[in-house]
Amino acid sequence: MADPARARKLAKRIIQIVASTIEHEIKDVRLNYVTITDAKITADLHDATVYYTVLAEKLDVEPDFAGAAAALESARGMLRSKVGQGTGVRYTPTLTFIADSIPEDARRIEDLLAKARELDAAVARQATDAQHAGDADPYKVPREDVDAEESDAEESNTEESNTEESDVSAVDSAVDDGVVVNDTASFSERK
Repeated sequence: MADPARARKLAKRIIQIVASTIEHEIKDVRLNYVTITDAKITADLHDATVYYTVLAEKLDVEPDFAGAAAALESARGMLRSKVGQGTGVRYTPTLTFIADSIPEDARRIEDLLAKARELDAAVARQATDAQHAGDADPYKVPREDVDAEESDAEESNTEESNTEESDVSAVDSAVDDGVVVNDTASFSERK
């Protein structure tokens, strides 16, 4: 097993060698618009996977993926020998070429983002004429009203607590005297 850092360096070197060989030494016209995007190599440095993309000659024409795949397959031996010469490793890795899915994924993500922008624009158009269901700000209460309500509530609470305390103290004193009282009104009359 090789060091992961060595495998990464070798993969980068394979990308450089394959791209340079395709550009300068292979005379196949099907490889004119092929771009090497990435390479991955196994931990034992015996197998390398090279990822590529194909561009079209014009924007409105579909790229020739099948022709590029066939051209890379036919040039595999020459590319492997160039990788062996350029890297100097004991065992030259076998090359496998896979069309990179990044352009299709990028196109799909762009379509999803365009759809999301359209939906956001539709929501924004609806929101321009919309009004709140209730008050504009139902949680804010003017400060003066809050202070007046709190003072009224405190006064009523103190009056109620004072009457309750006097009734409880009267009942407690009656129980101490041994008098059982069923009606608090009659007890307050005796007092």
